[in-house]
Amino acid sequence: MIDKLTVNEHSSIRIGADKVIYFDPFHLVRADHDADIIFITHDHYDHFSPEDIEKCAGSDTLFVAPYTMAKAFSKAKISEERVTFMHAGYSAEILGIPVDAIAAYNAIKPFHPKKNGWLGYVVTLDGKRIYVCGDTDATPEAKDVTCDIICVPIGGTYTIGAKQAAELVNLIKPEIAVPTHYGSTVGKPADADTFAACVEPPIKVVKKL
Repeated sequence: MIDKLTVNEHSSIRIGADKVIYFDPFHLVRADHDADIIFITHDHYDHFSPEDIEKCAGSDTLFVAPYTMAKAFSKAKISEERVTFMHAGYSAEILGIPVDAIAAYNAIKPFHPKKNGWLGYVVTLDGKRIYVCGDTDATPEAKDVTCDIICVPIGGTYTIGAKQAAELVNLIKPEIAVPTHYGSTVGKPADADTFAACVEPPIKVVKKL
């Protein structure tokens, strides 16, 4: 499954399994229009980019987003009939794919307040639970997730930093950890090395940026 997962830039993720899934498409170079489902974690410009959504969406693409983003989708002229709006703690099945919505927020920093209802997601593909954290700290909700693969922000400033992200990963104990949210908009390329050095075996760190 990890071979089917790519990180385009920042937190822009594509999984090319039986269904093609994107998370927070951003700075896409190609316009493949191949998405079956597009997941949006929150409405910041580097996570909800209508320009990039146009590049990967097709006429039948479905969307999953926080319930607080209904107006943003309407403004982007995306029909609400195509969108599953979710609350943290809720589960759904989209095109046969189980989805769990996980609260994503800053515990102290002001950038991602819990009241905004923003999300990370756990999707189950080919029997593997993949947790895309969104922009979050090491919250109680994040610590409670069980998964096989985690895509975790490490860039600091707006999210947890590399060492804190490693602590979260060591607690959750997935098989594989993929660092995201570093090296471009925020965070340094060296953050990935710091993260990898702090993650405990047998967890495998796979760098996709």
